[in-house]
Amino acid sequence: MSLLRSAMTVGAATMLSRVLGFVRDILMAAMVGAGPVADAFFVAFKLPNLFRRLFAEGAFNAAFIPLFSGRLESQGEVAARLFAERVLSVLLLTLVILTVLAQLGMPWIMRALAPGFADDPDKFADSILFARIMFPYLLFVSLVALYGGILNSLYKFAVPAFAPVLLNIILIVALALIIPIRGAAGQTLSFSVAIAGVAQFLLLAYAAHRRGIRLRLPLPRLSEDVKRMLVLAVPGAIAGGIAQLNLFIGNIIASLQDSAISYLYYADRLYQLPLGVVGTAIGIVLLPDLSRRLRAGDGAGAHDSQNRAIEFAMLLCLPATVALLVIPGTIVDILFTRGAFSAQDANATAMAVAAFAIGLPGYIAIKLLTPAYFAREDTLTPLKFATAGVALNIALSIALFFVLGFVGIALATSAAAWLNAALLAQRLRRNGQIRLDQRNKTRLPRILGSAIGLGAALWAGNWLLAPWLGNSMEAIRIAALALLVSGGGAVYFACAILSGGLTLADLRKAFRRG
Repeated sequence: MSLLRSAMTVGAATMLSRVLGFVRDILMAAMVGAGPVADAFFVAFKLPNLFRRLFAEGAFNAAFIPLFSGRLESQGEVAARLFAERVLSVLLLTLVILTVLAQLGMPWIMRALAPGFADDPDKFADSILFARIMFPYLLFVSLVALYGGILNSLYKFAVPAFAPVLLNIILIVALALIIPIRGAAGQTLSFSVAIAGVAQFLLLAYAAHRRGIRLRLPLPRLSEDVKRMLVLAVPGAIAGGIAQLNLFIGNIIASLQDSAISYLYYADRLYQLPLGVVGTAIGIVLLPDLSRRLRAGDGAGAHDSQNRAIEFAMLLCLPATVALLVIPGTIVDILFTRGAFSAQDANATAMAVAAFAIGLPGYIAIKLLTPAYFAREDTLTPLKFATAGVALNIALSIALFFVLGFVGIALATSAAAWLNAALLAQRLRRNGQIRLDQRNKTRLPRILGSAIGLGAALWAGNWLLAPWLGNSMEAIRIAALALLVSGGGAVYFACAILSGGLTLADLRKAFRRG
């Protein structure tokens, strides 16, 4: 398996999903607006998404993939498949019970999620209806996580990475083609979400079937290996809950300043793009690779995979970080400044972007280092370090907010990311489970130097292109930004190749099939 090529596949699918998500948001704003139906839909959609984030994706994958990959490597495909079947039966029973209870208790759940809706009977009724229609999405997307974990463990990354794209495609079709004719925007979108869950499940089940993985459904039983998976999943679920609490507290603090929540939201959208395309993509590929290598006793191979992941991530992360630090104002202005979004809003958002960018390498490092723990069936240590990061984030957010306003919240987030990454790295290094090889010791400083060269090029280009970047015609401004970014990218990769931070052989290997 080519780690670099697989990560590029996942990253490309993630980028496509983010672009389509942006198109979906534009259509959503045009067709649904920000009225009571939109409020009811967004609140209802949060419910299955909350459970998905807590259990079906992060916690489940952290527990399931190492165990499945380990059996695949040490006992063969049949043993791994039987384990997946036992997990499937318990997971499905749990999801069916949860779905039934949620359907019955939806009025009380909605009162807890959106107590203000109770004053508007129509909005409250809509939120209950939409949530009931959408909640089965959780069941199917959880099964998607299971099949995605199986395919990733078999080094088949393309289809699981593409699955989230289906949700955006189906919602775009609903917004562009169905709602203009049928109306009933809330119900149509809710059914579209549920249909997307079914479509994602069928896609991954078919991909697994083609690969020769055909799961049967035995009677649910808490076997020893299923119990082990649940024990490993609990810390991940707790960590997800802590992260949600962190976001909740951050919103409370930001709400003390006018428009702060909006500034942080738009800034978050920008810095999350390289985090998802680079950090999350590499983390997805790295976990099954490390799990199989460690179970096979290939410590040297695991060490090499970890180093190549760090090298590739920094090669892409550092220029993104520099760009967000050097020209955040230009990026935000051209992407967002129109209509109700003023130049003052752009300046404020740009400050938040720069503050978030400081922590981007730290956040990506977390995505690279946690698989080293999960692959060794240790989900408790990352939970402890994540808790320390959240505690620092909350404390600094409160302290810095009263000095720097909303920018202090973004800086606190960055500081917490670096603390978490440092704790993860220090423990791995102390245990002898990670160390930079000679290639990284040589290349990483050269990559950093190339990123500094990029920063100088972006600063100069931003000054030279100022008349076009500030042009009244939007097409000219967008073209100027594209020229600035592509020119900066060319300078960066030229510097990386000339300095030896990247070689042409690396590029040929990355795009070579097989």
